[in-house]
Amino acid sequence: MARYIGPKTKIARKFGAAIYGDDKNFEKRKNQPPGQHGVNKRRGSKKSEYAVQLMEKQKAKYTYGILERQFANLYEKANRAKGVTGEVLLQLCESRLDNVVYRFGFAKTRAGARQLVSHRHITVNGELVNIPSYTLKAGDVVAIREKSKSLEVIANSLAYKSNYEWLQFNDETKQGTFIAAPERIQIPEDLKEQLIVELYSK
Repeated sequence: MARYIGPKTKIARKFGAAIYGDDKNFEKRKNQPPGQHGVNKRRGSKKSEYAVQLMEKQKAKYTYGILERQFANLYEKANRAKGVTGEVLLQLCESRLDNVVYRFGFAKTRAGARQLVSHRHITVNGELVNIPSYTLKAGDVVAIREKSKSLEVIANSLAYKSNYEWLQFNDETKQGTFIAAPERIQIPEDLKEQLIVELYSK
């Protein structure tokens, strides 16, 4: 499946946020938008309502590494579900297998997590799953395949892992349980999901 493989610092500067994680180049130039001249003063820096909403949707897509059609499908699913559409949309993004692998610390980035899943290094409830968009349910156990536990890239990443309230991780067995989809207040991503809902509602 196609993925964005262009310059990541440029995208991060566009949104003014380190959406791909630690980036020394972004830290140096985070206050300067991409492009030779930054913000073009002749055109003005004020954005229309539509532009602001579109920007937020693009930011969410790049953050979670989801393509346009996939993201639109997630929105439709969230719109049909009970609850606040914007919050449900983010919960669906957080419930993706590649995102949970990233949250558990098996990889330093979501792109790295997606690669681990695609290359058959991850199991769900003891079964190999190589679909990054696989949606986890409460109680699902995510683990590193036995043959892959010695991978240096995984060991290095686990050294910097963070803890999240909706995930339970066992350091000895190197496996974690997806307790439940997180509440909005628990999701650390700086996203204004209501703007995305407003965009799709037009």
